[in-house]
Amino acid sequence: MEIRVLKYFLAAAREGSITKAANSLHLTQPTLTRQLQDLERELKQKLLIRGKHQLTLTAEGLLLRKRAQEIVEMVEKTEAEFLSISDAISGDIYIGSGETDSMKYIAAVIKELQQEYPDIKYHIYSGNAEDVMEKLDRGLLDFGVLIQPVDLSKYDNIALPEKDVWGIITRKDNPLALKEKITMQDLINIPLLASRQMSPKYSKESGFLDWFGDEFEKLNITATYNLVYNAAVMVKAGVGTAITLDKLADTSEESGLCFRPLYPKLESGLDIVWKKNQAFSPAAKVFLNHLQKKLQ
Repeated sequence: MEIRVLKYFLAAAREGSITKAANSLHLTQPTLTRQLQDLERELKQKLLIRGKHQLTLTAEGLLLRKRAQEIVEMVEKTEAEFLSISDAISGDIYIGSGETDSMKYIAAVIKELQQEYPDIKYHIYSGNAEDVMEKLDRGLLDFGVLIQPVDLSKYDNIALPEKDVWGIITRKDNPLALKEKITMQDLINIPLLASRQMSPKYSKESGFLDWFGDEFEKLNITATYNLVYNAAVMVKAGVGTAITLDKLADTSEESGLCFRPLYPKLESGLDIVWKKNQAFSPAAKVFLNHLQKKLQ
């Protein structure tokens, strides 16, 4: 498979039309059709179903689209890294993170570097721990900010100075809003929206779910989420109360929402991580050096 042909395939999948894809690639329609047919023969799989008005992907085509996107992203990232190797340090740095107020430490390092290395560009990807770790493992991210609990055995890491505090966001007209702190008993028998960080698979080694104890199975978890914005929308709509970290949702006077911490206090540490024995681009090396000076 050639990268060029994978890009042709991705264009066809994106446009849903051979004609539109050919136009976007500045190719003739017969040329593009022939290239895609050659790709199908090479893989010995039918990838595209050509309808009257729409091009659709087979199951094999959907798999190839996912893999092709990853391959093309990796190739483009590698090309950019090698182009950036010069006396003037430039290039791209890819950082993934869960939602956390501690991103302010990363932002502070980026701000400092902007003055000395204005040609470095930063690409921030937001996702939960699983999303970020998957992209780290595939080489699509240079660094990840992970909220505990998470297994760090595959990574080198720097612990961030602060811990995030767990609590609830609820509507201000909810009786729980009258409490200063929320106990486990307050959470029994009410509809809850739970972060996927609360999955039992995270808990045994980290002790994260020890706070909930045997009562965890009794919780009425009506929905789960990975990023808090949509969870806050559902809380506003009256779907339930969300268990989340502080400083992520809008709890201003006008928002109609409030945050109340759990009691006893439950906190999660944070780490910025990177793959062990990772070969960094010059730009990523500079970023890591500044990060270590600032945080270690």
